Amino acid sequence: MKPGIHPQYGPVVFRDRAAGFAFLTRSTATGEKTIEWDDGRTYPVIDVEISSASHPFYTGTARVLDTAGRVERFQRRYGGTSR
Repeated sequence: MKPGIHPQYGPVVFRDRAAGFAFLTRSTATGEKTIEWDDGRTYPVIDVEISSASHPFYTGTARVLDTAGRVERFQRRYGGTSR
């Protein structure tokens, strides 16, 4: 790798404000705000809108679409005609 062309890769805290959930990971993204983590060190923090703690797919609160009802409605409207 060429020196000096890659961004700094270091520890960052991503915080989901909606769920009150935060996790420490490594990233090239940086934030201007900082937070003191459980280990007593201070890390940059990046606030995110949604994470696995608040996304409906991961929390199990996702709505299931009634695809069978949609297909039946389509068949009633357009499926009755034959060529």
